[in-house]
Amino acid sequence: MKILLTGGCGFIGSAVVRRAIRLEGHQVVNIDKMTYAASEDALEDARHHPNHVLLRQDICDLAAIRAAFAEHQPDAVMHLAAESHVDRSIDGPAAFVQTNVTGTFSMLEAAREYFATLSGEKRERFRFHHISTDEVFGALEDNDPPFNEHTPYDPRSPYSASKAASDHLARAWMHTYGLPVIVSNTTNNYGKWQFPEKLIPLVTLNAIEEKPLPVYGAGLNTRDWLFVDDHAEALLKVVTQGVPGETYCIGARQPRKNIDVVKAICAVLDEKLPSPNGSRERLITYVTDRPGHDNRYEIDPGSAEAALSWTAAHDFERGLRATIDWYLANTEWWQGIRAKTYAGQRLGAAA
Repeated sequence: MKILLTGGCGFIGSAVVRRAIRLEGHQVVNIDKMTYAASEDALEDARHHPNHVLLRQDICDLAAIRAAFAEHQPDAVMHLAAESHVDRSIDGPAAFVQTNVTGTFSMLEAAREYFATLSGEKRERFRFHHISTDEVFGALEDNDPPFNEHTPYDPRSPYSASKAASDHLARAWMHTYGLPVIVSNTTNNYGKWQFPEKLIPLVTLNAIEEKPLPVYGAGLNTRDWLFVDDHAEALLKVVTQGVPGETYCIGARQPRKNIDVVKAICAVLDEKLPSPNGSRERLITYVTDRPGHDNRYEIDPGSAEAALSWTAAHDFERGLRATIDWYLANTEWWQGIRAKTYAGQRLGAAA
């Protein structure tokens, strides 16, 4: 299968590219604008693989996207490109509306026009897979059941509102134009190559360097954690096996409170890299809570697990250890990022 994939040099996108080429033998046309969070290094051996092509393009440039469809004639689209950091969306929502809404519109329009030219088996097989987030469903209280495919939308931040808008556009293009759209929603991802502004890499790297470990409020907000390689496997199952018009909620059944995640990171690093100054929990610093901070996100993945014959292979403890090991072994990559673009400017606790 030839997949036109957006955001393939980002954290989740690069994991999909690596798996698609290395394990499943697909061809990937990777469209990425190469913003601050993108890294060609994250492609690893897929970067120069003959089945991978990188197009440095903005998904909001409809003419460029049309040209990519015409030249590469994909069998499916996986649309992952998005602005995704909630703190950044609070500080500057315009970029989120531009990329997540206008960019999705451009992708859908180019795909609709391309789909109209297809016939026979190629038309029957074509899919537009739109990848989204659990944050579009709003927030849960501690005793509420997890989100599922039938949960009403209730976005609370500029980020989640822009993603909700893109989900609605994708479904509208199916119902109005017949474009075979599939939507998937997922929980918080973690793993190697994640940009050091999200909770797990931020805390891990600060703890390695014995800097403050910022925690919003009392750290009691709950997130459901999915190892990124498990998500990549599920996404490729969705695009190859999913049914147009369906939604797949992908998660790992691994909810944790933010403060427990931070303490787990401290415990692993205290074991692997002991500090003469004592346990790294001493570095935990409670900071002013984020505006409108959602209490809890959690997904019930039961329907997707049954439909895709998939379950997440990593529990949180094993996935976290693998992630921390990777950051310990790849100091040059993250130190360069922190020195050049991060420089301690954003100490928000994410999640």
